[in-house]
Amino acid sequence: MKRIIAVLMSMIMMFTFTACGEDTATSNSNQTPNDTEEKIVIRVGTTAEPDGHYVKGLEQFKSKVEEYTQNRVEVQIFPSAQLGNERDLVEGVGLGTLEMAISSSGPLPNFSKDFLLFDLPFIITDREIAYEVMDGEVGQSILSSLESSGIKGLGFWENGFRHISNDKKEILVPEDVAGMKIRTMENPIHIETFKLLKSIPTPMGWSEVFTALQQGTIDGQENPLIIFDTNKLEEAQKYISLTGHFYSPAVTMINKATFDNYPEDIQEAILRAEKEAKEWEREYSQSLDKELIETIKGKGVTISEVDKVLWQEACQPVYDLFSDQINPEYIKALTGK
Repeated sequence: MKRIIAVLMSMIMMFTFTACGEDTATSNSNQTPNDTEEKIVIRVGTTAEPDGHYVKGLEQFKSKVEEYTQNRVEVQIFPSAQLGNERDLVEGVGLGTLEMAISSSGPLPNFSKDFLLFDLPFIITDREIAYEVMDGEVGQSILSSLESSGIKGLGFWENGFRHISNDKKEILVPEDVAGMKIRTMENPIHIETFKLLKSIPTPMGWSEVFTALQQGTIDGQENPLIIFDTNKLEEAQKYISLTGHFYSPAVTMINKATFDNYPEDIQEAILRAEKEAKEWEREYSQSLDKELIETIKGKGVTISEVDKVLWQEACQPVYDLFSDQINPEYIKALTGK
């Protein structure tokens, strides 16, 4: 009898230890150690191609953010308008359906009139002066104006000086563009500028442009050389005129509520990484310009220098059209006038 009782007690103890072990294992499996905590994922959208200057800059940003956060943050880059055209991207960031984007300044006046400043023709002719203004008090004030749309502007990156390309003829003087259908961004100053030049501005999303050029829906477009090259526009355009009529900065942005909810050290890492990536991207973009002229010429494209004074004079009336919408102090900061 005693032996039977002993066996029963032993079985009860084994069952108890096993059950306790299972509870412990279950409990441990539900715990998340600090070194395995779920990563923060930041998706960044852009319309640029994978080998474009935006994406190369974003790769720098990704590397630095992940380094500075010890891989607690993962940055995912979506190029080639995978997440939409620039206006779609900006709207997505504002709504919080997308964490981050980089966009040219073109669609931003739809969200804050302050960005009209950068779209005035020939308002910027010197990059270094532009950098000082954009990184200084004026630039930061303009970025802050996006906050009412739910967007935190992080910084101004380089897009570059915009030049006119077409498949009809060599364009040298303003009169040469008259009657031509030129794709522009959905930007009021860009549209009015080309109207003033007696061309037919045709705003459309970038993802539609190459097909429109091939089909002859439009005659030409205007963009920095890097955009022309990485999108292989030489297949549809045989002439480029180095007008430099607009200097187009790009803006990196993040949903403000999302950013504000990050821990302070994550916020600091993002700001630090953006600043360093911005500086790298600007230098990279500048270094490409001279190289790209020769590269594009080698693809059979005629590249022409123009008398920019003639173009500046032809575009000057645009300033009067928008004088009541742009802070004169901002214009003075860029021009000294």
